[in-house]
Parts: sequence; structure tokens; C-alpha cells
Amino acid sequence: MPMLDRDGVKIHYDVVGEGPALILTHGYSSTGEMWAGQIAPLKKHFKVITWDMRGHGRSDYPQDPAAYSEAATVADMAALLDALGTKDAIIGGLSLGGYMSLAFHATHPDRTRALLIIDTGPGYKNDQAREGWNDNAIRRAERYEAEGLPDLATASAEVRLARHRDATGLARAARGMLTQKTARVIESLPDINVPAVVIVGADDTPFLAASDYMAAKIPGAKKTVIPGAGHSANIDQPSAFNAALVTFLKGAELMV
Repeated sequence: MPMLDRDGVKIHYDVVGEGPALILTHGYSSTGEMWAGQIAPLKKHFKVITWDMRGHGRSDYPQDPAAYSEAATVADMAALLDALGTKDAIIGGLSLGGYMSLAFHATHPDRTRALLIIDTGPGYKNDQAREGWNDNAIRRAERYEAEGLPDLATASAEVRLARHRDATGLARAARGMLTQKTARVIESLPDINVPAVVIVGADDTPFLAASDYMAAKIPGAKKTVIPGAGHSANIDQPSAFNAALVTFLKGAELMV
């Protein structure tokens, strides 16, 4: 089981395939296992990297709340590329993973070959809206702290697939990684100058407007809506999702 040591915090990752690097980051309270349905069509053309964010799955759940942050997550992604000897990569993710992919580009534009933004929001310019998001994140943390791991029967598909040792990491991740401090990410959208695709499930109502916004603000961005899919478009409709992803990668001349 490959593990990367990040100053004493072990980060689990998997690598399959050969070619240009493509890293996929999961959503909050999910794990890298959510990308299982994308491995087959991508590994023929790419070195596909999936991983578990700190506090999730098979990675460590550090006790120090300060170990969880947007900056730490972006640094973990960069360290994974370093460990694999990869200068740059196609950067993609779902939900929180998509937000962190945008944050990665804002920090490391020179290491980003393209962006795959899936069922994601870019954050908020409005302080009051951001505070509302953060209040919800803190409530999620408090539920994990009070109740532990929940019954996943009604969760979205990517969360139902996830296996965590306990709820402590998820609670700290909600406080430190799911919360947002600034408008840096949303304000960076017009500065993106790499190929980008925004993919969203047609039934992922909370993220439809955000997807429209990102597609309009990112120069040259492509947008695809996946019929019959909710927040886990890649799991809800894998064939349609994979076709959309491959079409984008081919059109951007990123496939080898």
C-alpha cells in the first residue's frame, strides 16, 4: 500500500498506467476508491494517481487541527507529484476535490496541464455567503464529533463507497479543509489559461449554478451536463461521464 510521509502524516495513494500524469482528488468524506470506474479508460493513456486526503480513508488522521487546511492539501498534491518524479499533471477532482484542484492551480499554475472540475463550487466572493458555507461545515464536524460515522444509506454514491477508520479525521477535515477563508479561488478563475472542463450531474441542483459560473469565468472552458446523474456524476452514470471526459481530453490533445 503506497504511502507518502508528509512531515509525519502518511498519505495513501495509488498509481496505475503509463503516460502523462493525471491526479484525481475525491470529495469530502469520500476516498480515492470513488474513481474506480474511471481507471480502465484512463490508464491506457495516463499515469493515473488517486489518493486519500488527510483525515480520510487509508491516510493518517492527525490529531493537530492545524494539520488540516487548504494549503496543506495543495502541498500534499504537489508532494505526490514530486514523489512520482512528475513536474506537472492534469489536475482533477469532485466537489471538495475539485475546489482543491482549483486551489492547486492558483498556487502552482506552472504544474497544471489541464483542469477537470466535477460537481464542484469555486467558493464565494461574498463574505456572508462564505460564512453560511462555513457554518454548515462546522455543523458537519459537530455531528461527526457527537455521533461518529453515520449510517450511509442516504448518502451520495461516492460517500457510500468510502471506508474510514473513525470519524475524527472527517471532523477535523470539515473544520480545516471544508471551510473557506478567502475568495482567492473564485477570483482566480479568469486567470486560468490551461484547458479546463466543468462536468456536472443534471440532478446535482446545488452545483448547477456554480458550474455555469465557472464555465463562463474560466477562459475557453468546456462544460458538460451528465443526464440522470446527481452529485456523483462519475458513479451515477459512468459510461456517459467517461465518454465526456475522454472527449475533452482528446479535444485538448492531452491523450497519448
